[in-house]
Amino acid sequence: MALCFGADVSTAETGYGTVLLDQRNGQYWELNPTATLIVRVLMEGGDETAAADALVDAYDIDRAGAEADVAALVAELRTSGLAA
Repeated sequence: MALCFGADVSTAETGYGTVLLDQRNGQYWELNPTATLIVRVLMEGGDETAAADALVDAYDIDRAGAEADVAALVAELRTSGLAA
């Protein structure tokens, strides 16, 4: 499922990854390069499988670990109210 941030969430890519600002409460989130890759794939319309594929290709990690990382990040972004 594609991912989209709420209207109150600003994003900026940095030299290290991505920074998210929740304008509702002023809270910043910093995404590392792997989380940035996951978010990029999902925001471009890819699903969680495509995001896991991208992690496996980019970082040569095992498939189960990639799937777990994607699921954990998506759950945290949705639980925090940053993404739908």
